[in-house]
Amino acid sequence: MSSTRLAADRGFRYVPGVYQYSAGVAAEPGFRIERVRFADPVPMAAGFSRIAAVLEAAGRPRTAFCACELRSPAPFTEQGFADFNKIYGGVLTEWGIFLDGDNPVARSNVCPEIAPPAEPSFHAFSYTVPDGGAAPSFVVAGSGESQEGKANYRDHAIALGDLSPAGLLSKGQFVLGEMERRMKALGFGWADTTGVQVYTVHDLHPFLASEIVRRGAARHGLAWQFCRPPVQDLEYEMDCRGVPVERVLPAR
Repeated sequence: MSSTRLAADRGFRYVPGVYQYSAGVAAEPGFRIERVRFADPVPMAAGFSRIAAVLEAAGRPRTAFCACELRSPAPFTEQGFADFNKIYGGVLTEWGIFLDGDNPVARSNVCPEIAPPAEPSFHAFSYTVPDGGAAPSFVVAGSGESQEGKANYRDHAIALGDLSPAGLLSKGQFVLGEMERRMKALGFGWADTTGVQVYTVHDLHPFLASEIVRRGAARHGLAWQFCRPPVQDLEYEMDCRGVPVERVLPAR
C-alpha cells in the first residue's frame, strides 16, 4: 500500500488509490471528519448539490469533501463502471478536488439487491471540520475481492465464481486483509473503528466468528447491508471508519 499524501489545505491525508477514489482518508491534527447520511438515497446530481449546500452552511470549501458512499441500481459491466466513473470524476474535477493528478476522495459504491435506487445515488458523505481538540478520525474506502488498479476486476478476482463456503471464506479473508492494509497506512486498526460495513448477498455466518469477530472488526457490531459490489462477478465488499460525529439528513 502506498504511503499517505497530504492535502493540508483540506484538513486530511489520503492513501493514493485509483482514478475513481483513494483507498482511505484521515483527518489531520486540528480537524475531524464528520459523516452525513441521507435518510433515503439521493440521485447523484441532486446529491452533489445537497453536499455543496451542507459544506457551504458549515463554512467549508468543496475541497473539504473527503469520502462518500454511493448506491447503484445493479452491478456494472467493466466498461459501464469506467463510464460511470468518468461522470463522477467530472464533477470532482469541476469542484477542484483532484490533487496533483490524484483523486483523494475515498468511496464505496454498492448495489442493493432489494429495492435499489433507479439511478446511481448518494447514501452518505464525509467532510473535514476544524476542531483543535478532535480525536483522530478516518474513513477507509470500500474494497471487493479483487486487486484494484488492474486492467479489469474479473481477471484478478479472488475465487472467481466460487460461492462455496471455502470460496466465500477466501473472498472474505482477502477483503479483511485489504481493510487492514488501508487502515495501517493511515495509522489505524480495528480498535479505532466506530463503524464497519459488509456488503454481500451471500451467507457470511460460517466465517463471521473466526475471521470478522476474532480480528476485532465487529467490536461495535457489524452492519451487514444486503448489497452487491458495483462490478459484475464480485460478491463481497467491506468498508470501515472511525468517525466521532455522524448525523442523518431528512429526505426532501
